[in-house]
Parts: sequence; C-alpha cells; structure tokens
Amino acid sequence: MRLIPALILAFAIILAPVLWYVIPLIMGTDDYGSGPAIDSQARIEIEILNQQVEDIRLRMEDIREGMSALGQEVRNRPEFQPQVPGLSQGSQTDGAEVFEQNGTNDIIDAYAQVVLIADRRNVNKGLKVAGPTYLAQKLGRPREVLSDRCEAMTNPRLKSKLVTEQVGPIRVTMLQPAIESLRRVFENVRITDPDLYARINTAGALCVRRIRGTTDRLSTHSFGLAVDLNIDGRLDTLGDGRTQLGLTILADFFRTEGWVWGASWRREDSMHFEISRRQLETWLEEGKL
Repeated sequence: MRLIPALILAFAIILAPVLWYVIPLIMGTDDYGSGPAIDSQARIEIEILNQQVEDIRLRMEDIREGMSALGQEVRNRPEFQPQVPGLSQGSQTDGAEVFEQNGTNDIIDAYAQVVLIADRRNVNKGLKVAGPTYLAQKLGRPREVLSDRCEAMTNPRLKSKLVTEQVGPIRVTMLQPAIESLRRVFENVRITDPDLYARINTAGALCVRRIRGTTDRLSTHSFGLAVDLNIDGRLDTLGDGRTQLGLTILADFFRTEGWVWGASWRREDSMHFEISRRQLETWLEEGKL
C-alpha cells in the first residue's frame, strides 16, 4: 500500500511536462474549424502528447490491476518486489514511438499512422446516436424489404432528399442536410489543415441494407446520414481500439457539426461518422427532413 503515494507522485511528475507543453499549443484556439488555424506540425505534436497521456493512463491501470492481484502475496512476503503484469518491453516507451517516420515528409506520413484512441468512450462529449430504430420512427423505413446487399431507397420522403455530389475530397450519396453539413466539415478541414484534407478517402456512405447477421435490422447507412472515412484508402481494423491519427483530428471537426464518431462504441468503428440525435432533431424542426 505504501507504493500508491509513490505511484501517484510518479504519475504527476510524468504528466506535468506534457501539460506544460500542450497548454500553450491549445491556448488561443477554439474547436478545430472555429478558431485560428493551427499548423500541421502543431497538430501532430498535440496528438503525440495525447498518445503519451493515454500510454500513462494505461500503465497506471496495469499497475493498479497488478497491485490488486499481488496484494495478498505482498502481505505474506513483505520483501517481495512485485512485477507489474501486462507491460511488455514495447509498452515501456514514452508513447511517441507509435509514430513511424519512414517517408520524405514526416508530418504528412503521420496522418496515416495507427494510434490508440485516447479516452475513446468520451470522444463524443455528450452527443448521442440517433440509431436505426429512432430514425425509422422519425423518417420511416428507407426500404420495406431488406437484404444483405445495398439496394435502392424507396421511401418517397427520403428519396426526394437524396443527392449524389462531390463533397470536398470525396463523392457521396446522402440526404441533402447531411451533404451540406459534410461540406462544412471538409471546408473547415481544408482551411485549417490542407495536408490532412488532401488525404481523406471514403469507404462509402448510403447503403440501404440490413445489418449483416440480422433478419431485418436496419444499418444507419441505410438512411443516408452516415459516412465511413479513412486516410489514403487504408481501412481501419474494426474493434481494436486504435485508429489512424488523421481520423482523431477529423473527429473534432465532425463533433462541432453535430456528428457522432463510431470510435466510442463498445465495438469501436472509428471509420464511421453519423448524425447525432440532437442534429437530426434540429433538422426536423427546421423542416429540412
């Protein structure tokens, strides 16, 4: 038990320089896209620091778990020196090593690097998904008979709002209000981080189908209110708690526009962005849907 104060002190010592460095970078700017532009190098450095903080948090969790498991043995063997389980040699780094630098432009290469998602359960900051059931109640089903394939939308109300357009760096088919919102997101990215903007790719938007493995459960993509994104066409691994660094930056722009990021879900899906319930209700009140 005497280890706990020492661990807390060590944590504070490690975290202090991180906070000392990151606060001046953040001061003077609002959410991405609404405040002054931050250059690409600053964005990368902020994300590296986020990774270091997340690495420290995970180490502390491992230490707490190890102390709990070894507590009885420590009491029986006072001179026993516990070894913290779960920390491999590779995890004893300062967190920056996850950013490989193997190209001619380290800043641009960093956007595609796969990193831990810091505090991923809270990345949406209170925004909630609308969900297929709620969407069907408010908008009607996009199609009555569903299959595992993407098929045409037949709901007249929704079909009349469906458009296919080039929106920033990608071409998508979505409902008109979502297209307009997505265009604002990408324009803010283009202005503040053109290097990232140039590397955005999509894995699809509208797809009217049931969720695979179910008999009749709708996918959110069926309503034209969700989009899957990636950097350089590299698809994210579903459910591993990691994502491309560029997507962590994009998430801030989307949150400002009222979109939910799938990174926070129990089974992480960090390529996925969809309209929040709050934003949907706003569009319904404004008569846009």
